[in-house]
Amino acid sequence: MGRGGRAVGDDVRRHASDSREEVEMRRDGWMPAIMTLGLAAALLGCGGQGARNEAGAARADTRPDTPGVDSDSAYAALQRRGSSPMAMGVDQYTSAHRFDDLPDGGRIELQREVEDPAGVERIREHLRHIAAAFAAGDFRIPAFVHDRADVPGTDVMTAKRAAIRYEFETLPRGAAVRISTSDPEAVQAIHRFLAFQRGDHHAAGHAMGGHAAGAHATADST
Repeated sequence: MGRGGRAVGDDVRRHASDSREEVEMRRDGWMPAIMTLGLAAALLGCGGQGARNEAGAARADTRPDTPGVDSDSAYAALQRRGSSPMAMGVDQYTSAHRFDDLPDGGRIELQREVEDPAGVERIREHLRHIAAAFAAGDFRIPAFVHDRADVPGTDVMTAKRAAIRYEFETLPRGAAVRISTSDPEAVQAIHRFLAFQRGDHHAAGHAMGGHAAGAHATADST
């Protein structure tokens, strides 16, 4: 091969070497960039999944079957209905109910827990009306407050209304209704009614004969 041929060959080899170096330089520059982009995408994917998981968890917390949600919502709704003018007409969260079983019937008590003369008078008006309505076999107010027509005990209390006495009593911050009867079946119905009230209102009270419903009820086996 002549000098010219050797020169051409040297140029080809230098060009090939330069090309390899250029490719390697590009590769060395691209690879970190590609890896960085891949890592960023993976992190974004994980973040997105985490956000989706958190959103799903938040939705799950508001589902009707989430433990506690239904009961809390039902109690809040009962409190709203109880405070309406159609019922007691006073704030239920600052008023105290008490439902006591007694051997011949029971006692309903409602008092304000804050200074509220107007509220005290509203309670007295309400319980005077309750005493008269129950004596006539009219249980529409508890049906409204508890959002059910079949309030426990009221069927028998209605049927035996002639055998049951309802006496209004004034208390310092409210009023009470004393319920009494000499009819054993009516006594049991009154106790069922009061047990239901203790449970739904989360109220205090003295329970007899296995009717200790309510977180604050005090049981008595007599």
